[in-house]
Amino acid sequence: MSAPEPKGSEVQSQQRHPAVIAPALYLVATPIGNLEDITLRALRVLKEVDVIACEDTRQTQKLLNHYNIATRTVSYHEHNEMTRAAELVKDLQEGASVALVTDAGMPGISDPGFRLISLAIRHHMPVVPIPGASAFLAALVASGLPADSFRFSGFLPAKRGERKATLESVKTSPRTQVFYEAPHRVVETLADVVEVLGETRQVVIAREVTKLHEEFLRGRASEVLETLKSRDGVKGEMTLLIGRAEAAAHGGADAPARPSVRQRLEQIMAEDQLDEKSALKKVARERGISKSEAYRELQRSR
Repeated sequence: MSAPEPKGSEVQSQQRHPAVIAPALYLVATPIGNLEDITLRALRVLKEVDVIACEDTRQTQKLLNHYNIATRTVSYHEHNEMTRAAELVKDLQEGASVALVTDAGMPGISDPGFRLISLAIRHHMPVVPIPGASAFLAALVASGLPADSFRFSGFLPAKRGERKATLESVKTSPRTQVFYEAPHRVVETLADVVEVLGETRQVVIAREVTKLHEEFLRGRASEVLETLKSRDGVKGEMTLLIGRAEAAAHGGADAPARPSVRQRLEQIMAEDQLDEKSALKKVARERGISKSEAYRELQRSR
């Protein structure tokens, strides 16, 4: 089954009263562990929509039973999303209200959802986010690493060669790096972090966030690695956070040949006769970062 293609291409404007459950696709964040981590708005939406599309209906049913929600559920996961997305968009076009949830967290973040969301938008159906718990954000703010500039990249590659290449690509990054990682690979991954990024790179392992055995392991990569290796197996949902390259960010002795933002800014101002604002815009464009990121990096170096 496939939904008909919309005609033409145009900018969409979506305005809808937030207190009214109307025909729309609602992206509902669900708890990542503690069942109390759900908003009143999310509970209301889950109660009032016509159907809830779930990554795993059995997992979602535990949440619904806890809050006495009887709304009908259907499965929507990576193995059926191509056909189910078209079916759900057809329901939306016929006036249904649909909530999309994953097993935990925000739909579309390292979970199924993108195909349905993009298809709904293409067919001019309203898409309404219902924000809430997110594992990587919870881990980031409690990690103790800078959160003013960060990059979330989902799961690291399972193959070691690809994983090391990914780590190599962030070796001199001035941003905190955030990844999800499987418990059976985390020791091997940390060994790669030590090899590629160095023993002293600051890392944090956030394990079982919001759950009974929540734990944060903070320290140098080599120290955190030894802690995990000393344990009889590692279990639980994991988020790996890697501190930014301090030497590269501040132009220290171990920094690569590329100049710091401040050094490059001064160079452009002198060579191109530009004011600071115009020169900073050029630096940001050269490095593929936003002007605000370049400005924050400049301020840190002063």
